[in-house]
Amino acid sequence: MAEVKLPFGKEKISVTIPDERFNGTLVSQASSYKAEKSQEELVKEALANPINSKPLRELVKGKKNIVMIASDHTRPVPSKVILPSVMEEIKAGNPDAELTILIATGFHRPTTREELIYKFGEEYVDRDDIHFVVHLSHNDEDMVEIGTLPSGGKLLINKVAYEADLLISEGFIEPHFFAGFSGGRKSILPGVSSAVTVMANHCSEFIDSEYARTGILDGNPIHKDMVYAAETAKLAFIVNVVLDENKKVIKAYAGHFNDAHREGCKFVDKLSGVDAKPANIVISTNGGYPLDQNIYQSVKGMTAAEATCNEGGVIIMVTSCVDGHGGQSLYDTFASGEDKEVIMKRFLDTPRDETIPDQWEAQILCRILLKYKVILVTQAPKQMVEDMQMEYADSVEDAIAKADAYLGKKDSPITVIPDGVSVIVRAK
Repeated sequence: MAEVKLPFGKEKISVTIPDERFNGTLVSQASSYKAEKSQEELVKEALANPINSKPLRELVKGKKNIVMIASDHTRPVPSKVILPSVMEEIKAGNPDAELTILIATGFHRPTTREELIYKFGEEYVDRDDIHFVVHLSHNDEDMVEIGTLPSGGKLLINKVAYEADLLISEGFIEPHFFAGFSGGRKSILPGVSSAVTVMANHCSEFIDSEYARTGILDGNPIHKDMVYAAETAKLAFIVNVVLDENKKVIKAYAGHFNDAHREGCKFVDKLSGVDAKPANIVISTNGGYPLDQNIYQSVKGMTAAEATCNEGGVIIMVTSCVDGHGGQSLYDTFASGEDKEVIMKRFLDTPRDETIPDQWEAQILCRILLKYKVILVTQAPKQMVEDMQMEYADSVEDAIAKADAYLGKKDSPITVIPDGVSVIVRAK
């Protein structure tokens, strides 16, 4: 029997699969990559050797209004590791400086104080020289228009970012299911952009592009918009990290928002690229907490399975989803009971400037559901899962039994992806 451990919320669950059915695992090399220095040392080293940029301590000189965009509660960015070194740099160049941290919620719900403490530590949340602002993408009064995206959409960003004397950001780089990679320019769009801007960028035409896929930047229309947004917003400096399966820093990049990000993407691409192992049953996860808090985010892990599952096969998604669906519009799209072909046609017929909230996630989920049966092993309510045209299972073993029943045989090979958001699955 092959035993595989799968992240589920903040825990891991063990699954055993008969040897004769086990088709192997698809795992990023990040799980075995050994950093030669501590997390803190890696961040400090990156800050001391910025890519195509002056050091941060030079950039902050004479600046009064310094703003750092930081990831929200849905991202495993180790802000507790990054922020102390960033503050050291800022104070070294500008001892009297104060820092505003703008939480890049994008289209997500607001980050709570408890979640800020979990990410940054109470000592930083309560510091007098650090101020926190949570971005709310639907608050029109908080936005300012600064340009027009290549896609034609209006570029509106949070005034806090726009009014900064120096705008910087922290983040992490991992494969992203339609932006190619996370990190870098994404801190602006969707991070601190208006809902109007996010919806223009995430239009059905772009989501449908063959270049809007995991690990692809060149030719990706979504990425092109994002780079323009970061340039126009004058994002001056980034600190991005690469994480292992335990969410520990194994590499760090700092400097120019695009050049430093590109270097990080090259590293992640080498680490995360895996060859598909086609199978009729594929088990995937969203890497555990915080990315598996809802069904909305869990679509990401499904796309990794999509890249290696035989058409007509079964994707078993192991994801906690303690927050439920994570997007009312996403839920409503499928809960109506409408035929998936009809749903997809409606998406593709929707003009760029008429994109609705969560349409992109629903479009990708619909693309998957049109080709595969999806079974969720989750803490989300059974009725919710079924309303969204997926099947609920109490355990992975139960899910495999249901997959066997669906396929009409009990010997189908099973491929396992322990962390679906950490891999770039090469073509089948």
